[in-house]
Parts: sequence; C-alpha cells; structure tokens
Amino acid sequence: MPASPAEMMAAMMANLEEKTGNNLDHWLNVVKAFGEEKHMAIIKHLKSAHGLTHGYANLIAFKFREASEPTLDADNFLDNQYKGAKSDLKPIYDALCKVVEKLGNDVEISPRKTYVTIRRSKQFAIFKPSTKDRLDVGLILKGHPETERLQAGKQFSGMMNHCVAVHGKSDIDNELKSWLKEAYESA
Repeated sequence: MPASPAEMMAAMMANLEEKTGNNLDHWLNVVKAFGEEKHMAIIKHLKSAHGLTHGYANLIAFKFREASEPTLDADNFLDNQYKGAKSDLKPIYDALCKVVEKLGNDVEISPRKTYVTIRRSKQFAIFKPSTKDRLDVGLILKGHPETERLQAGKQFSGMMNHCVAVHGKSDIDNELKSWLKEAYESA
C-alpha cells in the first residue's frame, strides 16, 4: 500500500494502462484534443466522456498541466508574477517568505506559474498576487472559524479553505503570523 502521495502517484502511473485501457500518451492526446486547460474541466470530461475514475482523471489532468507548463525556473515565475502593475507587491511577498522561513527548517517555498506554494510535509499555504494592490494568503486551517479578515471558502485554490487579503507589510501582523503558524503545525 503506498504510504505517500508520491508513492500513490507512482503506483497509479504503473497501473494506468491496465486500469484505463490506454497509456499516458493516449490520454494526454485526448485532453489536448478536448481543448480545455482547467484542471477540474479536464477531470469532469475524462470522467463523463471516457468513464475514468476520479483518481485516474485527476492524475491525467495533473500530468497534462505539468507537461504544458512552460519550462521556466522559479525566478522567472516570480518575475512574471510581480511584473508591471503588481511590482509593488514583491516586498510584501518577500516579507511573508521571511515569516514562513522562521516557522521551521522544513519549510519549502516553491513558485508556480501564478502563485507560490508553501509546504513542509504537505502544502499549508499559498501566496498569490491577485490584484495590483492585494496579495492573497491562502491557508489550510481545518475547522477554523471565519472572521471578517480570515475569509472561508475557495477563493482561488481548491485546497485552501481560508484566505487573508494582504495590502501592505502592516497586514503581516501577529494575527496573520499565528494563522500561518497554525497551518504549518497542522501540515
């Protein structure tokens, strides 16, 4: 039985052709012909039109999106996120990174195309420059009550169940730091 998400993905990849009747290249071509790039749209299509289970549809959608991501390094992702109108948000991002780095030496900061994932054994937060004057901090805080500042729901990522809008460095206060610490400790 796979013990980690990476082992689970490896096991599913090994069984993909047996369980679905086709190899990964076939499914990537199916998704490409479908013409949709959104993760959930791909999953729904593979499940409804091709009868795949959610697990295999999710795996294929993930692999398709992984293959279609530009081969930029982390610095280029950050440069693209904080260019133009969003450039004033970069110092806020840098300050948030300093906060999470102090949580423990196991914190990984990993830029993606439109956001940065923050993880230890699993993802616990994301930083996303959402508008020219707002950086959103997504948090996984299971069972945490919503407040006026700590909004619940899926604002910008399916895994994050809370979101805090950050407009300036002054918003990186003890309250936000405590939420980041709580999410870190739960990861």
